[in-house]
Amino acid sequence: MSYGRHPDEEPPKKLRELLDQVAADGGVTLAAYREPVGEAWQAFVLLPIESVAPTPYQRDLSPTHAKRLQDVVKKVGRFVDPIVVVSPRPGVYWTPNGHHRLTVLQKLKATQVPAILIAEAHVAFQILALNTEKAHNLKERSLEVIRMYRGLAAEQPRRGEQDFAFEFEAPHLVTLGLLYEQNKRFAGGAFAPILKRVDRFLEGNFGKTLPVRDERAEKVRAVDTALGATVAALAKRGIKHPFVKNFVLARTTPLTRARKTLPSFDQTFTKLLANIEAFDVASVKYQDVQRSAVYAGPSE
Repeated sequence: MSYGRHPDEEPPKKLRELLDQVAADGGVTLAAYREPVGEAWQAFVLLPIESVAPTPYQRDLSPTHAKRLQDVVKKVGRFVDPIVVVSPRPGVYWTPNGHHRLTVLQKLKATQVPAILIAEAHVAFQILALNTEKAHNLKERSLEVIRMYRGLAAEQPRRGEQDFAFEFEAPHLVTLGLLYEQNKRFAGGAFAPILKRVDRFLEGNFGKTLPVRDERAEKVRAVDTALGATVAALAKRGIKHPFVKNFVLARTTPLTRARKTLPSFDQTFTKLLANIEAFDVASVKYQDVQRSAVYAGPSE
């Protein structure tokens, strides 16, 4: 086995103990080394495939992407892209970035998984934020963030949102995650531009901030219910268009480009709800919605 840059250089005790665990779990260590950026110690290993699973926090598997990847691996005839793993406990290895590649190996009846083993389990949360195996859409990323949020709240209850700003990426993703948990068809793309401007990471530990997040999600949900009623009323008038929700929000939002200071989250959604409930459906023409969609361009 090779160790680092010099023959006499050995990995730290924590990694050596982890490599003993790999052997006990039926795996093989190929090399221990310092990675080239921060020179942190990690190892290249072969693990029994039954001991590896995706982290509980990440997005759901895309069967389409997994099938496409499987076809490519079969055509090439070899597996050339190791996954990253951490070990939360003996016999278990979680991958934060290799869900689809792991699935491909399972489908192809492989018995081992080539993996880069990282001793510091908390790095898995950071890797989730950088995951580029398959581009996230807004729903996938929001659900991944709220799963991380709940996992961290259980594991490190004394810490809070601001400690994990990098991992969560943006505060509005936490709120949207709560909304997508209850309704996978929630119109997150319509609300994201507003949420981005008024949602902030909250102070305090997770025990204090999660109830506030639930309250924020409920306020957005109430606005969405009123918005749905307005959209239904427009549909009765024959105005049906994919952009109609965005159209109504654009005309009822209390946020304007001209404002130098923004209202709070609660003020924004209280005013938005009142504006939607007072929206004059009779004054809208189909051409108005169509024209707005053209000017707005593709949605997020």
